[in-house]
Amino acid sequence: MTPFFLLLLLLSVSLTLASSHDYHEALSKSILFFEGQRSGKLPPAQRAGWRGDSALSDGSEAGVDLTGGYYDAGDNVKFGFPMAFTTTMLSWSVIEFGELMPADELRNAAVAIRWATDYLLKTISHPGLVFVQVGNPISDHNCWERPEDMDTARTVYNVSADRPGSEVAGETAAALAAASMVFRDIDPGYSQTLLENAMRAFEFADTYKGAYSDDPQLKAGVCPFYCDFDGYQASHSMLSSFSSRGGGDGFSLTTCMIVKLHVKGCLRGGQLTQDELLWGAAWLRRASQNDSFLDYIQNNGKTLGADDNINEFGWDNKHAGLNVLVSKEFMEGQTLSLESYKEFADSFMCTLIPESSSSHIQFTPGGLLYRPGGSNMQHVTSISFLLLTYAKYLSKSSQTANCGSIQVDPASLQLQAKKQIDYLLGDNPMNMSYMVGYGDRYPQRIHHRGSSLPSVSSHPQFIACKDGSDYYKSAKPNPNPLVGAVVGGPGEDDVYEDDRADFRKSEPTTYINAPLVGVLAYFVANPNAGLVLT
Repeated sequence: MTPFFLLLLLLSVSLTLASSHDYHEALSKSILFFEGQRSGKLPPAQRAGWRGDSALSDGSEAGVDLTGGYYDAGDNVKFGFPMAFTTTMLSWSVIEFGELMPADELRNAAVAIRWATDYLLKTISHPGLVFVQVGNPISDHNCWERPEDMDTARTVYNVSADRPGSEVAGETAAALAAASMVFRDIDPGYSQTLLENAMRAFEFADTYKGAYSDDPQLKAGVCPFYCDFDGYQASHSMLSSFSSRGGGDGFSLTTCMIVKLHVKGCLRGGQLTQDELLWGAAWLRRASQNDSFLDYIQNNGKTLGADDNINEFGWDNKHAGLNVLVSKEFMEGQTLSLESYKEFADSFMCTLIPESSSSHIQFTPGGLLYRPGGSNMQHVTSISFLLLTYAKYLSKSSQTANCGSIQVDPASLQLQAKKQIDYLLGDNPMNMSYMVGYGDRYPQRIHHRGSSLPSVSSHPQFIACKDGSDYYKSAKPNPNPLVGAVVGGPGEDDVYEDDRADFRKSEPTTYINAPLVGVLAYFVANPNAGLVLT
């Protein structure tokens, strides 16, 4: 083949892979999604007009104000642990890629972050306590009702010195520290408040070490939904889809607990790690540049599990994200003692590169990164975010990822992320987008109470707990599209049935969308990243 025809062939391949997606539209909708998840008194600028005020007395049971924040998924409970992680990832998205966002979307992202941080500040406003959850998940999941109608118990759960919760307090510290960087120029006073409170939350987490699921009363509320199995107990975050899904669909909580306990006993052999303490310290180091947090990482890393090279990242396991985050300081040439974090970050990236000799993360036949257990898109979006962020760090320091016999450059990581996101947006065997409202074909029957029930404006009459069952069982599309919501996605065979009852595939979560915001911001500015001919 002549060089001319080889060039034509390469150009044809490049054009085939070149993006046909409107990343700006997808970004806008991925941020809009959070307005559909809001709890509390909605602002006049609320764009998801089918939603109304809800949970206006949250916290009253304990004599505190815990209104606001986000519902985590398709239910009406406010789980503090995944909400804090969502906030961290939304903030990290803006920190790394905010400068690439259109100005209006950067403002919308900051508003979404502040809706969360205003709530998180309330959760740590009482000395000696951190409020970690509002709502009895058992009673909530036994109902299929709108958040505006919700009449189930709004039980308040907290951790204290006597019953610690380092995972929640540590993630809250990370969230507030990361958010303080977002607001540094927008609102310096608010930024300082966030940073000071992040330090308070971290001090609580580090002083009173322990898991909130170790307390019987708390365990009844947070397990099997959002126990931190990888923070202080042994398990596997890839089964987190079993965590918060139940309700009028008759989902068996007993089965969920059996699955969790089975994994807890088998996968990690009871090994204890405290990844949220390192994660919180790393974010406080990044936000404050205070050497005391660098000292904490250096002095406690081995004790707290930094040497556990665990190739996971999500609300339950911060290891891969921690390695990427901390490696930045090493790559900038400032701290040689942090070299192991780059080595571990390299190792994680190598599992995503087909050409490397590392054991690889599973992919579907259609090319989607796949982890068993359901709610798979949380792994797709969070790992895609790490791919792009690490590529950015490597590029700025003129380095590559060491994968043994090969060196992986930033463009390879960017291309892998692009393949994942393009699959999510419609380049897949089902020829459908997994983001509601994006593309010509997308999920119509998502597992989400507010979306699947008629809005208060169209149906002002109260819909009681069990009266929503008919809507849950209906084969009709949801009357209120939750625009921007990304569902759990297809199974390992690339098949998606669009079944409201199949929560593992059809339920959206805030922590699916949060890292996606940063990924889409990157592709708005770099739609053909990784496809440059050399």
